[in-house]
Amino acid sequence: MIRVVMFTLVVGFWVLLSSEEVTSHGDHSFAKIGIHQVTFALTDAADVKASPAILGSKGQNSEWVNVHISNLNPSNDDWIGVFSPANFSDSTCLPENSRVSPPYLCTAPIKFLYANYSNPNYKDTGESTLNLQLINQRSDFSFALFTGGLSTVIFFSSPFQGCSFCIDQTLTLCFQPNLVAVSNTVTFVNPNAPNYPRLAHGKMWDEMSVTWTSGYGINEAKAFVEWGQKGEEQRLSSAGTLTFDQRSMCGHKLLNGTIIWSKMYEFKSSPYPGQDSLQRVIIFGDMGKDEVDGSNEYNNFQRGSLNTTKQLIDDLENIDIVFHIGDICYANGYLSQWDQFTSQIERIASSKPYMIASGNHERDWPNSGSFYENNDSGGECGVVAQTMFHVPSDNKDKYSTDYGMFRFCIADSEHDWREGSEQYNFIKNCFASVDRQKQPWLIFIAHRVLGYSSSLVYAVEGSFGEPMGRDSLQKLWQKYKVDIAIYGHAHNYERTCPIYENTCMSDEKEHYKGGLNGTIHVVAGGGGASLTPFAPFKTTWSIYRDYDYGFLKLTAYDHSTLLFEYKKSRDGKVYDSFMISRDYRDILACTIDSCPSTTLAS
Repeated sequence: MIRVVMFTLVVGFWVLLSSEEVTSHGDHSFAKIGIHQVTFALTDAADVKASPAILGSKGQNSEWVNVHISNLNPSNDDWIGVFSPANFSDSTCLPENSRVSPPYLCTAPIKFLYANYSNPNYKDTGESTLNLQLINQRSDFSFALFTGGLSTVIFFSSPFQGCSFCIDQTLTLCFQPNLVAVSNTVTFVNPNAPNYPRLAHGKMWDEMSVTWTSGYGINEAKAFVEWGQKGEEQRLSSAGTLTFDQRSMCGHKLLNGTIIWSKMYEFKSSPYPGQDSLQRVIIFGDMGKDEVDGSNEYNNFQRGSLNTTKQLIDDLENIDIVFHIGDICYANGYLSQWDQFTSQIERIASSKPYMIASGNHERDWPNSGSFYENNDSGGECGVVAQTMFHVPSDNKDKYSTDYGMFRFCIADSEHDWREGSEQYNFIKNCFASVDRQKQPWLIFIAHRVLGYSSSLVYAVEGSFGEPMGRDSLQKLWQKYKVDIAIYGHAHNYERTCPIYENTCMSDEKEHYKGGLNGTIHVVAGGGGASLTPFAPFKTTWSIYRDYDYGFLKLTAYDHSTLLFEYKKSRDGKVYDSFMISRDYRDILACTIDSCPSTTLAS
């Protein structure tokens, strides 16, 4: 158990020395491009060169690569695809599941960029140099030049003879990708190195877990963590391992005496429950990831995520813990996007506990036990998210965690929460078991809006929130005096008044003194994914709403004072805020439906 204030964390592996060639683990990627329809038209008229060929010589897990293109027959449809492993082929492609059809993941490029991105005159000159960022993804890379656009489009009114590009007098029109050049291979010095550490709370307040990503297999190495108080003797702790690809999940362990170290990381241990100290919490949902080099990838709609990430990194010294409440990276089965995401948040997750909630894009899949029968997870069914990120719960979906004066009850909106369900009982117990004298700030979190939202999609349904969402839960929120309920899913920001059964319980908007008499509901789904519009009218309970990217910051100064802030991702400035000031007696005071009913006889 972790009982000290500051640690230096070093992640390392005992590994076998090996001179074997880097091989693929089969976990590749993103863009829905018609690679299975490609015409192989390699030609001396086109050339692609990538440099440097060796990356990570100073231990970096990301580096920029210059990709120079020469093409004697250029067009504005030419594009570069980034592939890993370098020797990409569809010869081993198998359908991942019955709901997947070509193009299959095993030949999809990690990302792509049009050849004219850096040179608008490329069509005239045939020359272009692209700067692309690569991260260590446990295999080598190559860059392929394609002409003829991204996908096959064919219209014809006469017998079709096959072509890569042709327009004849009978209106035959045919486009399909043509592979004309492949670059030299680029690789990291150690593709298998441990990378992208992620901190999280353990089951007890004084436990901290760390997960990371590595390419070492089950017969190569033994994983461990070296840790200890800063400046003092370090100790070793063995680490459990999990290996997963498109087909399986299993354990692995390691061998020989050579140590491959990760970088050194520092973090601060969590305050004990009730500890009276400054405590600062970041909360947002639906962030995803994006490419800093401007390239495109599958599910390419999270353009706000880089700004959110940047604001958090710039303010890390004033952050203690982060909650990313569902729709983590929108990989939807494209596993290397998890690498991209964990690389993007590395500076945050390696120094602060990074806690997650389950969203539809992590969990939902037909006949998998999810409450919603849709395809949103791409077949991941929660396995990848729950393996990549630790949560302090055996079932890995819902959990409670204590952070000083805060109690967080994190529900799983992708499983049944209604009265009588196992999750309903969990939520009730999470609320009932907290000592509000020690932990006055009670926060409920779920991905879908189980409370209130005036987003257009909910307004059209007439529910102003997830259908059936608050039917069972609002009695619990009121009985146990939940201060704030926070959701994602709707990609915007909205704050309500303290509300119970559609009625505002206070006219105050900025400084709440004494009991709230209801729960403030907040949508914080503007982490980075494309924004969700609001209804054209404003409800009586909506105090502030914003169609923009942003995140929340909760600051507990002591047991009596809590500051809530909404910050925009574009500039990190506060655009909405309120303060709660009260003491323990205010929490004990009765309000509507918060105390047992009494009669004159009782």
